[in-house]
Amino acid sequence: MPVANRGAITACVILAVIMQALDTTIANVALPYIQGSVSASADQINWVLTSYIVAAAIMTPPSGWLSARFGRKRVLLVAIAGFVAASVLCGLAQSLVQIVAFRLLQGFFGASLVPLSQAILLDIYTPEERGSAMALFGVSVMVGPVLGPVLGGWLTDNLSWRWVFYINVPLGLLAFLGVSAFVQETRVEQGAKLDWTGFGALSLTIASLQLMLDRGEQLGWFGSGEILIEAVVAASAFYIFLVHTFTAERSFVNPRLFLDRNFALGMVFIFVVGITYLASLALMTPYLQTLMGYPVVTAGIVMGPRGMGTMVCMFIVGRLIGKVDTRLLLATGLLLTAWAMYDMTAWTPDVSQWRIIVTGFVQGAGLGFLFVPLTTVTFSTLPAQQRGEGTGLYNLSRNIGSAVGISAVTALISENTQINHAELVSHITPFNRLLQQPEMQAYSPLTLPGRAALDELVTNQATIIAYLDDFKLLMILSLASIPLLLLLRRPRQAAAVDHSIAVE
Repeated sequence: MPVANRGAITACVILAVIMQALDTTIANVALPYIQGSVSASADQINWVLTSYIVAAAIMTPPSGWLSARFGRKRVLLVAIAGFVAASVLCGLAQSLVQIVAFRLLQGFFGASLVPLSQAILLDIYTPEERGSAMALFGVSVMVGPVLGPVLGGWLTDNLSWRWVFYINVPLGLLAFLGVSAFVQETRVEQGAKLDWTGFGALSLTIASLQLMLDRGEQLGWFGSGEILIEAVVAASAFYIFLVHTFTAERSFVNPRLFLDRNFALGMVFIFVVGITYLASLALMTPYLQTLMGYPVVTAGIVMGPRGMGTMVCMFIVGRLIGKVDTRLLLATGLLLTAWAMYDMTAWTPDVSQWRIIVTGFVQGAGLGFLFVPLTTVTFSTLPAQQRGEGTGLYNLSRNIGSAVGISAVTALISENTQINHAELVSHITPFNRLLQQPEMQAYSPLTLPGRAALDELVTNQATIIAYLDDFKLLMILSLASIPLLLLLRRPRQAAAVDHSIAVE
């Protein structure tokens, strides 16, 4: 039976998805400006990214329960309103504590936007039309990586970094009005229950682990009492979660899901994808703006083709599913990602813009070869009744991978910069013949200005080497994942491709 106002419903829920998708990347290019505004250090400013991801990771699995218990339309309206309000608060933030807290709020409210919008589209289209609807949905999710860096750079340069958050107000207002006017409420299930013990233990595990990773480098890791407490809390909460999961009659996570080999391996692969993609984005922003001196608009433009590569290859791969072995497509994606990281290990601040664009496009293409086939093979052998729960865990794994990856590479940058600085300084003495050359007098270690200039130069070189080491680590991680492909079972038939599952 045709649904009234189907076009309007599609437009407003797609708008909500675009608003959420933009926020995954739009803030990246503005980070150096936010850092200066709130007086944060280089490792602290990445909390702006990880706080949002962690909050979204925690709140994505309960989205189905919230929808069943309170009604899909009502939950979606609250999510849109809360997301917009949190965005305004982010724009008004005057300190690091404030913006991190408000980004947490953004993540909590934004987590429901994608799965609920997807569910609405699945309801209003017939089974024959759902393929096209999900393709449109997948494109809307990918708008964020494509337009986010470019739009974020333009807003930051022409207005202020605060506008990367204020831009959500008109988008959210239109989405809210559209959902209010056109979307029908679903039946409320008063008896719907959530396993609060499992949910609470898992949430505490994720939050404690992320705090430990974010603050570890700054506090000296396990030499700090705070880090020890966070590690103990994370380990204890995870233990409670595991015990509860395997003993409760109806637990938050169904352990039988992991008996499916493809699903278990898919969770590992999407975790790696989360690390390599968003961690590399977190590295690119300070590399381009701080080390290479790129204006924020230029940085956004050269990062944009990365998302374009993903979008193009998602459509190409969608046509190859079922015709080419899925494991071959995944291997291609991992190899393209590894090649892009390998190329980045040879970068210097003098690297050309064209090379940055091409390498970014290749990395994005690798992601395009991973998203759709990985979703297909992960859920191809999972029983239909378990796919809803599996989707929540799948996206949880990706979000945790992203947050852990960003924290890990940021901590390594800080630590390796100090190590590299010490190694480089060990070769600098007043008797070094290079420093005795006339053109090197400005860097003479015998004068105070010379020592200051020399220290700045060495720190800059040490930082560049630290970035290259991180790129190498991400390359090794991508290559190390390839042998696991041999453990995947080939799907008996091509599963219906749902782009949105992979990129929620």
